[in-house]
Amino acid sequence: MSETPAIQVEKLCKTYTDGFFFRKQFEALKGISLEVDRGEIFGLLGPNGAGKTTFIKILLGIIKKSEGTAAMLGHPAGSRQGRQVVGYLPENLRMPRHLTAYTALEYYGSLSNLPFSLIKEKRDEILATVGLSDWVTTSVKKYSKGMLQRLGLAQALLHDPELLVLDEPTDGLDPKARAHVREILIDLKEKKGTTIFLNSHILQEVELICDRVAILDRGELKYIGSVRDIGSHMQQTAAASQTDAQRDQAVPSQDGSEQTELQVDLELEGDEAQIREVLEKHALQNVDRISPTELRVAVRLPDQTAVDQCVDELRAKGVNIVGLSRRRVTLEAAFLEIINEPSEP
Repeated sequence: MSETPAIQVEKLCKTYTDGFFFRKQFEALKGISLEVDRGEIFGLLGPNGAGKTTFIKILLGIIKKSEGTAAMLGHPAGSRQGRQVVGYLPENLRMPRHLTAYTALEYYGSLSNLPFSLIKEKRDEILATVGLSDWVTTSVKKYSKGMLQRLGLAQALLHDPELLVLDEPTDGLDPKARAHVREILIDLKEKKGTTIFLNSHILQEVELICDRVAILDRGELKYIGSVRDIGSHMQQTAAASQTDAQRDQAVPSQDGSEQTELQVDLELEGDEAQIREVLEKHALQNVDRISPTELRVAVRLPDQTAVDQCVDELRAKGVNIVGLSRRRVTLEAAFLEIINEPSEP
C-alpha cells in the first residue's frame, strides 16, 4: 500500500446538470489524469471556475465523479478508509461561535473517532504549533479570520494524517503568519513524510513551498510539473507556436541545434558609450541609469558562451560588472500565460 501514490486520478470527469425542463450541462472537469507522490507538497492552481474545488470534493467524497477513477492513499476517493488518514482544511471553515480552541479540537477530534484523552494530550502542542497558545480558552467569535484559519489547520493536524488537503490555507493571514504556516508544512513533510495537497491563489506562496504544481483552466489540465521546470515548458510552447519565418531566424548553437535565448540583466559601472558599443552588438533591450556611475541593462544572448564573451568584452573596456543575473520565468508569469493559451480543439 505504501508504494501507491498519495493521490491518483485517471480520466476524471465531472458534469453538472442545471435546470429542470431545459437541462443544461456544464463540464467542470474534462478527463483529468495526474498523480501526487507520497511525501511531496503539491499545488493545484487555476482561476475561478477552473474546477479546483470540484476536484477536491471528488477526492473527499463530497460529490460523485461522472467518469474516470480517483484514489487517495490506495483507497477509492471518498471511502471511509481513505478519509481516516486525511486531514482537510476547507476554504471557508465555519465554527460554532460558542466554541473555544480547546472545545473546537474536542469536537473535530470526536468526528475522527479520537478518544478525549488523546485529544487532551495533543491539543496544547498542536495549538502552540499554529501560534494559538494564548487563545486556547477564548471564544472563537473573538478570533480574526487568520486565527480561525490557524485553528482550522490545527483540527486538520489533530489525528496525524498521512495526507493534508488544504484549500487556501494562508487566506486571511498576514505575511508573518503565512511564513509560519510555510514552516509548519515544510516541517511536516521533512519530519513526518506527510503529503500536502494545497489549493491556493497566492502564487508566490506556492512557488516558495511546492515541489510540483498542476494548473487547471476551464476543467482542463494545462500543466503538471515542477515549479523550476515551468520556464522550460513556456519556452517549448513558444517554440511550438513559432511561424516558419521565426524558426528560420532561430539562433543555432554550436552543435547545430536550436538554442533558446537567455534574458540577462546586468548592473554595470563604467562609461555609458563604451557599454553601449559592446552591448549593441547583441539584442540590447533597455538601459536604465540607477546612480551617477551605474547602469542597469537588459540584453538577450543566444547561449552561455555568448554571455561569457559579452562579459569579457565589457571587462576589456574597463567596465565593472556589479551584478549579473539570468531572468527567470516566474510562476505568476507562466500561470497567466498558460491559462491564456487556446484550448485544444
